[in-house]
Amino acid sequence: MVASKKSKKAMESINSRLALVMKSGKFTIGYRSTLKSIRQGKSKLIIIANNTPALRKSELEYYCMLAKVGAHHYSGNNIDLGTACGKYFRVGALCITDPGDSDIIRTMPTNAE
Repeated sequence: MVASKKSKKAMESINSRLALVMKSGKFTIGYRSTLKSIRQGKSKLIIIANNTPALRKSELEYYCMLAKVGAHHYSGNNIDLGTACGKYFRVGALCITDPGDSDIIRTMPTNAE
């Protein structure tokens, strides 16, 4: 019970930071555009939904490792990630190129180290 309460609190903080990025920052939504922005070196943080297919997930992680970009695994599925972005469609992968007023890049645990 305590673990679920803590994960719910973390989920809410991620969602609020994500909403601030959507309002004030720059981002790309989708697998293909996320790969493009990683290749171009524009990305700062990648967020991947937990029900993204394993091959796509590992490919995104590999590109992030090569580009030294943080990859965060969102604890909800692609429908939840789309809702957190304020969109009415599913989002499997999301790339943040400019966080705007949000501190999402500093607070997210990254795999770039």
